[in-house]
Amino acid sequence: MADPQRIAVEPEATSVGIVRRAQSFASDPDEALGEIVLALGPGPFALVALFVSADRDPTALAAALAGRVGGQTVVGCTTAGEIGLDGYTDGAIVGVGLPLSHFRADVMILPDLARFAGDFSVGEVLRRRGLLAAAAPNWHSEFAFLLSDGLSLKENQLVSALGPSLGATPLFGGSAGDALRFGRTAVLAGGEFRSNMAVLCLIRTLCRVKVFRFDHLVPTETRMVVTEADPENRLVREINAEPAARAYARALGKDPDQLSPFIFAAHPVVVRTGGKHHVCAIQRVEENGDLRFFTAIDVGLVLTLAQGQNIAEHLERSMDELSPDEPPDAIIACECILRRLEVEETQVRAVMSRTLARHRVVGFNGYGEQFNMLHVNQTFTGVGIYPPDPATNGVHRGPT
Repeated sequence: MADPQRIAVEPEATSVGIVRRAQSFASDPDEALGEIVLALGPGPFALVALFVSADRDPTALAAALAGRVGGQTVVGCTTAGEIGLDGYTDGAIVGVGLPLSHFRADVMILPDLARFAGDFSVGEVLRRRGLLAAAAPNWHSEFAFLLSDGLSLKENQLVSALGPSLGATPLFGGSAGDALRFGRTAVLAGGEFRSNMAVLCLIRTLCRVKVFRFDHLVPTETRMVVTEADPENRLVREINAEPAARAYARALGKDPDQLSPFIFAAHPVVVRTGGKHHVCAIQRVEENGDLRFFTAIDVGLVLTLAQGQNIAEHLERSMDELSPDEPPDAIIACECILRRLEVEETQVRAVMSRTLARHRVVGFNGYGEQFNMLHVNQTFTGVGIYPPDPATNGVHRGPT
């Protein structure tokens, strides 16, 4: 169990609400963390999460972190963009603090995803969930927050393995990013940033919570079949028995040389699973014409082209749906880099940032999202955290 006393704080705070939020643009790591700590305000905290621009030096930041906060209770990751106090931002460190007055947390580090075995974590997760329940028996809201190396190719296996141990506890999370470089992503846990790692945060709270996922995409009538693939490496070699990039470009009426991240963001493909469509986002075209995806794709899958609704209007409606009676105290969100690219390409960053800020959203853009037992792409996924229900006298028994 994380030790809440290991988080050092300053006596003054600039954030309001139950969930503490902070951001810093200071270039010096120690100065940046000092601003984050000051803005988060007095603890103690059950958990602090830091979403760190990939342009920052993670080694220097980890060294500064050792003098500011206790690494055992701090998690985070590198990003492909941040969602701060005023909406979308770049080059920042964004912090979220969950005070011990309303939260309990337990952090489980999964240190070697390359050797991850699908069943090793089940018993340990069950044990830790039991300890959390015993620590706060009258608090009945729970959720799990997963951060994973975005280049590990292991997110599908992770969520599949963790699902049975979580039961009805909802899970959300994101895959660490590296801007659009796709070179190195890292997860923060235990006081250092490491690749090939994931961290699972089990959280129990007095507050009401709602874990959610949405996207603005609508399937079209255009369908294609994967005829050759390498699922382990997330490569599609052939679609409709021709080179994958050529077949995808043909479906769009474009030349394969025109394919780019902006095209992938504007023209995603979806697959139907469990009665619902899920986005399978394309990361890039390989030199040999293969398509590399953000998630595993297998032979025989039917890919359906999708088209987007107005992304700004859809975000506004979706945020309002999360606030039918009262707004959340805060929303912690993981959003796919492809949505961010569409936002920039369609020049709606300012209006969407206002929506995000109004609804107190903080989080990051990454290389994929996790929702319960699914690894998904091109979605906006997160948790809305609401004040406790006063009618229950501090005991929440509502839906999560």
